[in-house]
Formats: sequence, structure tokens, C-alpha cells
Amino acid sequence: MGKVREYILREIEKYGTIHMTLLDPDKVDVETFVKLGKQAENAGSSAIMVGGSLGVNERLLDEYLSELKREVSIPVILFPGNLSSISSKADALWFIVVLNSSNIYYIIDAQMQASVILYKSYRNLETMPLAYLIVGDGGAVGFVSNARVIPYSRPEIIIAYVLAARYLEFPFLYLEAGSGAKMPVPPEIVRKSREVYNGTLIVGGGIREPEIAYEIARSGADIIVTGTVVEREPEKLRKIVEAVHRGGNDKKRRNM
Repeated sequence: MGKVREYILREIEKYGTIHMTLLDPDKVDVETFVKLGKQAENAGSSAIMVGGSLGVNERLLDEYLSELKREVSIPVILFPGNLSSISSKADALWFIVVLNSSNIYYIIDAQMQASVILYKSYRNLETMPLAYLIVGDGGAVGFVSNARVIPYSRPEIIIAYVLAARYLEFPFLYLEAGSGAKMPVPPEIVRKSREVYNGTLIVGGGIREPEIAYEIARSGADIIVTGTVVEREPEKLRKIVEAVHRGGNDKKRRNM
């Protein structure tokens, strides 16, 4: 087990549920990117995820991450949207399989190609296997990854995929509603997912209010990811992180 994964598990043990901030280098200049990263760390985020569905490449990442790493001490984890979204400047990389993609490229072909690149050029970069399930609105990532996005009205299908992640022994599972989603993953679906999945459960997309973050954490999420809130309303981020930790503590007490 790598250092970043060990760190994540320790943080979850400490808080019950932790928060990660997702930043997209394609949306802001490098100065703003670093500023947002510092705000995320100061607000209590346990890590910064870096990636985007479009427009991110290795040269851009190297520049942005070099500047960011000078200013923050929390781990920086790549959240790649394509094969060029890899950088040696990061601490780790989510190695993603889109479970409900209709395109085999996002299920195994991209991973096969990335594996060769990682082995030849980035062997020291920690990788963490991540089952990625796109639900609700799906957003841009659902479109780009050719996902058969699962509506919230069909929770039984969502849970069937969650079970697949369990039996494939993925250590991390991400329920993704899509960046800027109108509706986040409902707490009831999070709760049902937690009942059948025994790995680290991540939830993101459309979480813009502390009350929603609290309910999702309390329902069983181990990690909550927000992105646009730090870009549009940075003053609200601290309140969301505090709500995540409260929900995580309530989750721990309930499971004792």
C-alpha cells in the first residue's frame, strides 16, 4: 500500500469522512489555480484532486503542479481525463475504470495504454485503482466517457454496479453525479451503496451546500469531493468541510 493511500485511510479513521477538492487546470490560470489550492488546504481539505474532461495535458500539468506543490502540503492526486493527464509532479494517480461506459476504451483499452506509459516513464507515481460510476445528470464526464448514465430513479441498477465493484475488489468506488450537477447523489443511494460495498466510498458532483454534504457523509460516504464551489464560492468551502467531518463523526457513532 502506497503512502498516499495510507494517508487517506488514516484521515478517514480520524474524521469518519474526509473532503477532497477537485481543481481543473483548464479552467483557470496558474496563479488562480495555486490560490484555490491554498484555499482548499486552509479550509480543511485532506487532498487536492487535479484533472478535467478536456484540455489538460502533461506540459500544462507539470507547470501547474510545480507551482502548487510549493504552496501546499496535502497530497495532490491526479484525476485523469485522458492519457496526457499524467505528471510526475503529483503524489498519486487515480487509476480509473468507468464501470458503466458503453465504450470498451474507457473500461480497459485506455488503462492498457496508460499502463505502458506509467511503467516506462512514471514508475514512482503511486496508483490507486478506482471504480468510477456515473449517475444522475452525468455532466460533461458522462458525455466524454460514453457512459450509460444511470438515473436516480433506477437505484437497483446503481447498486448492481456497486456490487460489481465489490466483487472485482476495487479498493475505491466513486459515485459521480457530474461537475455542476443539478442534483447530487441522494443520501438513500449512498446508504444502500455503503451497505453492500466494503471499500472506500467516494461521492461527488452537485454538492454545493453544507447540509447536503453532511447528509451524504452521514449516509456512509468516506470521501466527499467538491470542485466548482471552491471556484465560485470559496468562502463556503470551510463550512462544507466542517459539515463533512460532522457527518463522518455521526456515521462513526452510528456504526459503533
